[in-house]
Amino acid sequence: MERGATAQCEDRFYEFQDAFMLVPRQIQSLVVHSSVLLLLLACGCLSRSPSDQPPELIYGSRGQSDGKFFKPRAVAIDKEDHLYIVDMTARIQVFDRDGKFLRSWQTPDSTNGRPSGLAFDRQGNLRVADTHYFQVLAYTPQGELLEKLTVGGTCGFKPGEFQFVTDFVEDSQGNFYISQYGEFDRIQKFDKNGKFLLDWGAHGKEPGEFLRPQKMDIDEHDCVWIADAANHRVQVFDARGKQAKLIKIWGEEGHDIGQLRYPYDILLEGEFVYLCEFGNHRVQKFTRDGQSVAWWGRNGRKEGELDQPWGMVRDSRGRVHVLDSYNHRVQRFRL
Repeated sequence: MERGATAQCEDRFYEFQDAFMLVPRQIQSLVVHSSVLLLLLACGCLSRSPSDQPPELIYGSRGQSDGKFFKPRAVAIDKEDHLYIVDMTARIQVFDRDGKFLRSWQTPDSTNGRPSGLAFDRQGNLRVADTHYFQVLAYTPQGELLEKLTVGGTCGFKPGEFQFVTDFVEDSQGNFYISQYGEFDRIQKFDKNGKFLLDWGAHGKEPGEFLRPQKMDIDEHDCVWIADAANHRVQVFDARGKQAKLIKIWGEEGHDIGQLRYPYDILLEGEFVYLCEFGNHRVQKFTRDGQSVAWWGRNGRKEGELDQPWGMVRDSRGRVHVLDSYNHRVQRFRL
C-alpha cells in the first residue's frame, strides 16, 4: 500500500532538517523560515492563495449585442443555475451556468438610471430593484412584467415610499425587505400581501445606521444580513418583532486581507459569508464572525483580475460567478 501524502511530507521535512544542521548557525538563522516554507509548498503540504488560482471560465466583453455587457451591475441565479444579469443598458440577459446566452429583455424605462439589484422571490419571480424609479419590479423568468407585483414607485419618506432602491429579499414567512439609500438610508419590511410592517435605519455611520445598504441576504433564522457598502461593514438584524434589533456588526475600511472597501454584494453559504468588494477588486470569504478565511482577485484586466466588481452568485456546484463590471465580463472560480 502506498504511503499517504502527509507521511511523505514528514519524511521530506526530516531529511531537510538533518541536512540543514550541517549549515553554519548564522546562516541557519537567515534562511530557516523561507526554506521550510518553500519545502512545504513543493511537496503540497501548503496550498497557494486562492487568488493565485486561474478562473475556470470567463465570458462576455464590452458591447450591446447578445452575450456582451456594458458594466454589469447585478446578478441573480435561479434553481436551474441560470444567471440573470443586468448592466448599464438596463438590459437583463440570461445565461446558463457555462456562459451560454439564452434570452434577454429591457426594463420599461431607463432615462433616469438603471437597476442595481436582482433577486428571486419564493415563487420564482425575478425582482428588479429599479433604483432610480423608486420601485421594485417583478418578472417571470421569461421576461414577462408582472405589474400587479410592483412595489413602490413614489419617491418619499412615508411607509411604502422609497428613494434609491438597491435590493429585495424574502424571509421564510413570505415577508420581504427592501433597502434604499439617499437622504434616508433604511430598510422597509412588508408582509406577503405588501402591507408595511416596520422600517429601520438612517443616513449615518453609527451602529444601526447606513451609508448605501447595497445588498442583503437572509439566514436560517430569518435575520437580515446587510452589506453596508459605504461604511465598509456588515450589519445583521433580527427584524422578526415589532422593531429591528442589531445583533452583529463587523468590518473596517482598508485594503488588507480581512478589511473591506465598498462591499457591494453579500452571500451566505453555510457557515460562511462571501463579500464582493467594489473598492478592493476582490471577493472575500469570511466566517460569520468576520474572520477572513480566503480571498480571490486583484485589480487588473488579465484573467483572474477584477476591476470594480458589483455582484456575485454561487451555483449548485459551488462555483462563484462574479461580475467583473469595469472589464465588462463574468469570471467563474472556486473559493
